[in-house]
Amino acid sequence: MSGNPATAMTAVEKRVLYVAIVASFMAFLDSSVVNLALPAIGRELGGGLVVQQWVVDGYLLTLGALILVAGSLSDQFGRVRVLQWGLVGFTVTSLLCGLAWNGEALVVARALQGVAGALLVPSSLALIVTVFSGPAQSVAIGKWSAWTSGAIVAAPVLGGLSVDLLTWRVIFFLNIVSAVAVWPALRRLRGLEPERPPGSRIDVTGTVLAVVGLGGIVYAFIERGSLGWGAPQVWLPLAAGAAVLAAFLLHEARTPAPMMPLQLFAVRNFGWGNIATTAIYGALSLGFFVLGLFLQQVAGLRATAAGFALLPSTLILLILSARMGALAGRSGPRWFMTAGPLLCAAGFLLLLGVGLPLDYVGQVLPGLVVFGVGLAVTVAPLTSAILGAVHPEEAGIGSAVNNAVARIAGLVGIAVAGLITGPVITTSGLHNTVAVTAALFVVGSLTSAVGIRNPGGEGGDGRRPSRPGRGRGRPPRGPRGDSRPHSGPRPGTAPR
Repeated sequence: MSGNPATAMTAVEKRVLYVAIVASFMAFLDSSVVNLALPAIGRELGGGLVVQQWVVDGYLLTLGALILVAGSLSDQFGRVRVLQWGLVGFTVTSLLCGLAWNGEALVVARALQGVAGALLVPSSLALIVTVFSGPAQSVAIGKWSAWTSGAIVAAPVLGGLSVDLLTWRVIFFLNIVSAVAVWPALRRLRGLEPERPPGSRIDVTGTVLAVVGLGGIVYAFIERGSLGWGAPQVWLPLAAGAAVLAAFLLHEARTPAPMMPLQLFAVRNFGWGNIATTAIYGALSLGFFVLGLFLQQVAGLRATAAGFALLPSTLILLILSARMGALAGRSGPRWFMTAGPLLCAAGFLLLLGVGLPLDYVGQVLPGLVVFGVGLAVTVAPLTSAILGAVHPEEAGIGSAVNNAVARIAGLVGIAVAGLITGPVITTSGLHNTVAVTAALFVVGSLTSAVGIRNPGGEGGDGRRPSRPGRGRGRPPRGPRGDSRPHSGPRPGTAPR
């Protein structure tokens, strides 16, 4: 449907991209936008540190535990339908969050909001993969990546402004405005929804095992921050979650209709791309978590000022990411995924010069600029490489796996932050974190250089071949996204 990327997008493609960006932006933003609002929430609703912690972690727990299931639902029932379920749920739960009358009610509403958020992300990205193809797909993913990755970095700005100028409840009410704005466009996409393939069914056992396994691991990393690894409330869920995930993998290898086909990980770009995702998103979460705390608790900036201090990276990402996606679509993602993380590492290493009194322009801004360029070079090619390696009807679960990897990597990065900085954020703790963050970005770069292959390049294109009989009743697309069947297998692939 994409045609030549040099031409303007069609009305349907514009609508798809708009829906995908808004839906995913809402889910990503709510992962961290409340962080700077926690003191205000505590003052108004009470409940102490426990409630403040679970206002954040309740959302992350259900989001991380259910995202694989959401990807499977997207492939089974259709991207638009699952997006509608998620958008309605996110709107209702956001309203409940904004109207919460005590801390416990807010925690429950946040956990339910995570359930809805899990439905939004895989379906929105899978919709892009389904509608766009070829270089045009890389451009679309570049724009999607810019806005969704920018949500993570821009969250402190929105959170700080809401707290300092209005009320923390505005954070949640803004989601209602976004949902109302995007709903008409989403409804008009129902015509794209193909029929459910005959004989398809939900892998109920796999669904239960995935939820319990991921939930136990995510819960353990969340509780580790306050209880430590030695507490039974931490190591028991961690051990149980790992055991259940092992059972999940065994079940998926044996069942005739798996929720998550394990053959996906044998596809070179998918497997290596998710390893790179682990290092890159772990570094991103760790670095910005500690830097944001340092700017407030050590350098003395207010919440809004700290948010604006981190904004240059987001602006660079928004400006450059689509362009980088287009270039990677023509040249292949390998060297973008190699060079981008190295630039990110260099940007963080420049922060080794940060000290007190803080000189933002001389000590912080140069590193953020270099990091922003590196992030723009990285994120769209990374997403394109991973999702371009799977067949379109598996885009939902492919997106869900990659998002689950990124979310859990972020949780692990934040969970180990205290081991790197010490119990209190200091300048030396920031420097230690900067060094570890840079090292993780270098690991992501080396992983990409070794493992990723460009389409049609030496060693194969890293793609998974088409799966006959698995499609949704549409003919396979030709190389430019039209309906002409391929004349043969892709270069470097073999029939299953």
